[in-house]
Formats: sequence, C-alpha cells, structure tokens
Amino acid sequence: MSMLETAKRWARGIKRDAAALWLAARDPRVPWYAKVAAGAVAAYALSPIDLIPDFIPVIGYLDDLLIVPLGIMLAVRLVPVGLMQEFRDEATRSARPVSRAGLIFMVAVWIAAAPALLWLFWPKPV
Repeated sequence: MSMLETAKRWARGIKRDAAALWLAARDPRVPWYAKVAAGAVAAYALSPIDLIPDFIPVIGYLDDLLIVPLGIMLAVRLVPVGLMQEFRDEATRSARPVSRAGLIFMVAVWIAAAPALLWLFWPKPV
C-alpha cells in the first residue's frame, strides 16, 4: 500500500470518527464527560469555519493536521468501545452532518477577537 493510500484511508477514518462523535454526543448511553468532549470536538470538526483560517501560512493548517485529529483521538477514547463501534457503523451508512453550533461558536470567537486584533494592529500615535 502506498503512502498516499494510507493517508487517504486515515483521512476517511478521521471524517468517519468526527461524524460518529456527533452521534455519540447525542446518545443517552454515553457518559456525560464523553458527551462534552465528543460534542466539542464534533462541533469544531464539522464546522464550516476554522478557528485559524487556512489562508494563514503554516498555522492555518495546524488545526486540520494536529488539533482536530488529537481531539478526535481523545474523545474516541472516552466513549465506550462497543458504543463507538456502533456509532462508526452508523456514521459510515449516513450522510455527514454539518455543525451549526460549531459555526455559531467560531463566528462568536472571531467577533470577540476582532476588537483585540484592531487594538493590537491599529497604528498608535507617536
């Protein structure tokens, strides 16, 4: 198997796990701490807006390459194994959800950060 095929398979697994965590966050059989972690990770991973926009060189892709996979791995470990397999199977069969909560959260972060960024970069009188 080539390295490209391995990377594609890994990326498909990450996408599937993000959708499975979205399902886990809504299931009553999942412990509350796993629901919190799964909901937060799924909301961010499925959000159409990134915390760090991809057009920013290097760090723009940092969340996609490090933060999201690490968050998914943590949340997956918190969900009981049998349930996680059930959610993975269901995520494979169903369409990928979109997180409106994640979108609203990311927009709120950017709105809250805008005044700080303006103050930081606005030219100061000498």
